[in-house]
Amino acid sequence: MLAIKQLSKQFGTKKVLNQIDFSVQPGRIVGLLGKNGAGKTTIFHSILNFIQYQGQIVWDDHQLTERDYDRIGYLPEERSLMTKLTVAQQVIYLANLKGMRTKVVKKILPDWLTALQVKGGAADKIASLSKGNQQKIQLICTLIHQPDLIILDEPFSGLDPLNTALLRNIILREKKRGAMILFSDHNMNNVENICDDIVLINQGQVRLKGEMIQIREQYGSTRIIVETPLKAAALKSLPHVCSVTPIRNRYRIIIEDEKYGPEIFAAVSGGQYIKAFDQQPPTLTEIFKQEVDQ
Repeated sequence: MLAIKQLSKQFGTKKVLNQIDFSVQPGRIVGLLGKNGAGKTTIFHSILNFIQYQGQIVWDDHQLTERDYDRIGYLPEERSLMTKLTVAQQVIYLANLKGMRTKVVKKILPDWLTALQVKGGAADKIASLSKGNQQKIQLICTLIHQPDLIILDEPFSGLDPLNTALLRNIILREKKRGAMILFSDHNMNNVENICDDIVLINQGQVRLKGEMIQIREQYGSTRIIVETPLKAAALKSLPHVCSVTPIRNRYRIIIEDEKYGPEIFAAVSGGQYIKAFDQQPPTLTEIFKQEVDQ
């Protein structure tokens, strides 16, 4: 387990982090959320000892030291491949720094290129690859040594939906292997699709932390997706309805309290069959906006 304890950091007079506490468990994915400038990258840099900080970062009951860094894989937000090298040269160079033998890297690299559907071979120059394929190579460099702790800073940035799905599957594979995974993303859909736990940072402090499903449920299942012949005006006139938003052939209704769900169902169905009625908690995007805008 990785435990962040009372982590604080100040740049000049600006306090970026203030008494941050959370943990990352093996085989779980933690989403680190917050607005730009909230301190997410500063947390990553503290774990990696790129900067000095106050507090403790503990791994398996000992203070994180240089001896642990070969067990970490880090994908920075700013990609940093050496474009004059070939794919193989780049991956081998970084893998060697993590203690991997060149012979082993050469043996398993083709499998990684296939798994991520890289358009280009091991002998191709990095410069000849598209931006998306370069990003896949950077991910291979991050993961090829099978790190126990994986830190991913905006891993899906700039990727199309198909490549986002590829990367998501690889990250889930690493989770299944038992890795601890900590990542940041501004797209809440990615977070909802992949994370077990979340930590929301606002103004340098932890606003929310815990299991994502439990956090969503604590806000109440006050959102209803329904397909009904009733019009928006009729839905808005129902008791306990706060708002109605058309979504193609359906409506999204926000109600005062989840306890009114059965009453709304009875009203919109009229005792007849309806194709869809799904009562849900707020989305992570809604929770994010509510918590960081206060």
